[in-house]
Amino acid sequence: MTAAHILSSIDELQLRYAAVLDDKDMAGWLATFSEAPAASYICTSLEAETSGQLLAMMLDDCHARIEDRVTFVTRVWAGTFQDYQTRHMVQRVSAAAEGNLVRVRSNFIVSYTPEETGQSGILASGYYDDLIEITGDTAKFLSKKAVMDASVLPHYLVYPL
Repeated sequence: MTAAHILSSIDELQLRYAAVLDDKDMAGWLATFSEAPAASYICTSLEAETSGQLLAMMLDDCHARIEDRVTFVTRVWAGTFQDYQTRHMVQRVSAAAEGNLVRVRSNFIVSYTPEETGQSGILASGYYDDLIEITGDTAKFLSKKAVMDASVLPHYLVYPL
């Protein structure tokens, strides 16, 4: 695998991840993750991360929990929250490959626009710490951790960051 192939696979996965979340396509979001039982998604704050606190806004510590998140957003919570539109901006800042696994760090900013107000704002900024598995032409997250700069958000989280 060439470096160009690795970087292209990473960037395509990150673009797909942002697009499916901005489209509220939770099944598509699930499809960005490896089907390995240990696949995970965690959303935490920089404060918790740097202090070693085991606190998270979202803690999907296995693939089954990621599937549960999809069910909750699409079925259990449907119609019970004030919906909002997101726009994800992602910039890869580092990537280190070891075999078919790549540790990637990317900065992100997620804006949101609540349906009721139509006024946009910044929902969260921070960085992603990802472990990505590349098999042939397919890249998927084995783990994705969203580390938010702020501990307090201007709006509740329904959708993953």
